[in-house]
Amino acid sequence: MNTSTLTKKVIKEKKQGEVLELSYKEEKKRKLYIESFGCQMNFSDSEIVASILSKEGFTTTKDITRADLVFVNTCSIREKAEQTVRKRLEFYNSIKQKNNPKMVVGVLGCMAERLKEKFLEEEKLVNLVVGPDAYRDLPNLIKEIDHERKAVNVLLSLEETYADINPIRLSGNGVTAFVSITRGCDNMCTFCVVPFTRGRERSRNPKSIIKECTELFNNGYREVTLLGQNVDSYLWYGGGAKKNFKKVDLQTQKKSINFANLLELVAQINPDLRVRFSTSNPQDMTIDVIQKIAKYENICNYIHLPVQSGSSRILKLMKRGYTRKEYLSLIDNIKNVIPDCAISMDIITGFCSEKEEDHKDTLSLMDYVKYDFGYMFKYSERPNTPAARMDDDVNEAIKQKRLVEIIEKQTKHSLINMKNKIGKTLKVLIEGVSKKSKNDFYGRTTHNATVVFKKENYNVGEYVMVKIEDCTSATLKGKIV
Repeated sequence: MNTSTLTKKVIKEKKQGEVLELSYKEEKKRKLYIESFGCQMNFSDSEIVASILSKEGFTTTKDITRADLVFVNTCSIREKAEQTVRKRLEFYNSIKQKNNPKMVVGVLGCMAERLKEKFLEEEKLVNLVVGPDAYRDLPNLIKEIDHERKAVNVLLSLEETYADINPIRLSGNGVTAFVSITRGCDNMCTFCVVPFTRGRERSRNPKSIIKECTELFNNGYREVTLLGQNVDSYLWYGGGAKKNFKKVDLQTQKKSINFANLLELVAQINPDLRVRFSTSNPQDMTIDVIQKIAKYENICNYIHLPVQSGSSRILKLMKRGYTRKEYLSLIDNIKNVIPDCAISMDIITGFCSEKEEDHKDTLSLMDYVKYDFGYMFKYSERPNTPAARMDDDVNEAIKQKRLVEIIEKQTKHSLINMKNKIGKTLKVLIEGVSKKSKNDFYGRTTHNATVVFKKENYNVGEYVMVKIEDCTSATLKGKIV
């Protein structure tokens, strides 16, 4: 649907998911309700799905009771996420029974591939199951449901990147946007389902990425986040597939484009366009990426660099592709080239055979790095992964105890890093109105730290200089200077 018909855009955030809403004048069109869980890629994919279905006459709504088609875009990386999605499906079906027996309920994304038979045949929770590489087939699948009441496509692709799809920007604030640059993952970490649910790595045509980012800037967006399961493995030879060795460049057609090249091309669109990226895998991050961050002021001084464990023994069992020493060497390189760089992490505690000394290695690594913030989890076995064949032998109480210790340490480090910013004047992109006070704005620094400050005479989407006066472990507080 052409967005000129848009009458209003409302974003509603939930504690465990996000509902996309877009209301149009054409009230008679079929209604689509999408709820997303998990990583940023799922939220980006939901925008692609909304775009594909808008061409089929669907408009999105936040009111599930009015929906003809309901989707949950799923995460399968942890057991808790799957439990959450299952509860949502039960809720959707209760609404269906009460309000609209003809409502079609579907599952998109990672969990779709893994649990298709269970959802469709055993538990009968859904009518439609669609994997992350099959969204273009949605119009056909929906037609099948009209006749047979069930449809499924979870085929993975070696080529699909949705490069030509213009996403409907519903999950943002008109200021920041996600731009997908790769899909899939080849790393095969033993604990992870992503290679099985999202397939092999594919890089998107750089021309389409530059075009999308340029259009976003021209439409008022001031920050893009380049997304992929492993952005550092981005590599374009032509056709996007690594097996195609016809090397091309945007202009010269003489060389391939790697992630550092792409990062520079996006940064050069306009100095007022901030650039972030996620997620990096340590074994694939190169010094030229670090140098590009240092070179361009609009590439944010922030790197999300999952470590998972501080123990080389556990890292080997996880097949992470690096040792503790190699990870810390990368950290040293980042801090030497970009002294002001903020770093965040993912940590999994309680992985198979983890001993107390392994846990202490993780704690000592945290003390060395002093991450700005992080995402910390207990290990949960994912069926059909290599780790599922290992003995999940760490007691649940021990897992919880170690997780608490990790979280407490990270909270301490986060507070230290935040306090170090008190008294400094930082450039902040205004992203919206504070949830706690309509008189305050919130925005983020280059370090991805959230700042709250009085509105004064400024607007969302503008950059302001804010002097930091106070903080918590999660938020900076200041005033515009």
